[in-house]
Amino acid sequence: MQPDLTIVAFIIPAFFVFLGLEYAVAKRKRKDHLFNYESSITNISVGIAERLLNLLITGGFYGLYYYLFENFALWEIPNVWWVWILLLLATDLVWYWYHRLGHEVNLFWGAHIVHHQSEEFNYTVSARITTIQAIVRNTFWCLLPLAGFHPAMVIAILVVHGTYSFFTHTQIIGKLGWMEHVFITPSHHGVHHASNPKYLDKNYGDIFVFWDKLFGTFQKEEDEKPVYGITHPLKSHSFLWQHFHYYAELWEACRRSKRIWSSLKIIFGKPDTVDPSIRSELEKKLLPVKAPFRSTFRLKAYLNVQVVLSLVSLFFFTLYFNQLTVVDKWFGISAIIITLINCGAMLEQQKWVYQVEVVRLLLICTYISIIEHSFELFLISILSILILSTLDFIENQYYKFIYDSKEINPDN
Repeated sequence: MQPDLTIVAFIIPAFFVFLGLEYAVAKRKRKDHLFNYESSITNISVGIAERLLNLLITGGFYGLYYYLFENFALWEIPNVWWVWILLLLATDLVWYWYHRLGHEVNLFWGAHIVHHQSEEFNYTVSARITTIQAIVRNTFWCLLPLAGFHPAMVIAILVVHGTYSFFTHTQIIGKLGWMEHVFITPSHHGVHHASNPKYLDKNYGDIFVFWDKLFGTFQKEEDEKPVYGITHPLKSHSFLWQHFHYYAELWEACRRSKRIWSSLKIIFGKPDTVDPSIRSELEKKLLPVKAPFRSTFRLKAYLNVQVVLSLVSLFFFTLYFNQLTVVDKWFGISAIIITLINCGAMLEQQKWVYQVEVVRLLLICTYISIIEHSFELFLISILSILILSTLDFIENQYYKFIYDSKEINPDN
């Protein structure tokens, strides 16, 4: 089944309209500290990847909803006005348990932790969703058509549900009076994103607050200011490490346990069962030494260009996704993901970004050669790029341009 992705495509510019408004209000209130450049770029990069890869699974899950409804639904619930209210409540209840298990089960926390890594709390954080998390979440949504809610209704209510959660990721909006007793507000969700001991594992609801009150996980924001992020901060902007570090930690913890039963207890146990020292050991082995981020005009301009081009590409890619060929889709996705990996590496001043640029250029030339059906163009392009990639002069000029190599030598 191929869903109409027009609305999904226009959600992208709408996101940035509200993000721009939030930033403008923050500036006006002299709260510029609510935004951090490196963190915001990282958050948006994660969001681009999720939106992009979700295009590959969205149609599959929509089809699954219809299949489950038509073959296994317990009831056939009618489409009348009060059912929409019931569906909204059911959706929020399913969300509550999906979200709570996402914090209490290591297998799910590995996907959800990415959403909590940011140490800022603004609309960019709402974009920090991974495709793995989206797969888990969509699996939980299967309960709704199984219960008898028509898939068309489920899909419509999920749009409302997802839109509401976006607006709870901000510090610009303060407490909202009586609404604090009924809805999950920015204040409540800020508590959920906090790493303070008293705020940990609280406020799992998405729209309504009464699920947390019913199941004993509610915590209002008190005088103690929330400290955002995870209890052991990641301190890395690496695109790949952010996505997969926790699964690497689980793998290492299971390897050390040496028993299948012990490994299963780790995988399906709580996050506090994983030795926190494993991460620092893995970081020493797997992460290159990074230089402190130096905010220069050229580096920020180049990063901004890459992110903007990725966003524009994502918009048109989404808008015309159903008309694209398999070749178009895979080359487009690969080019954007490589660009996002490159952006994360630049934020850490890594010395291998030039090689990533070469890979991206090779990919683009290969795609052009395929659509032009020209092996000669492919051969000439590949040989030219490979020759240029071996010239130290060009590589040095590249690093001089983006890092200002007079002060930062990428070879050190």
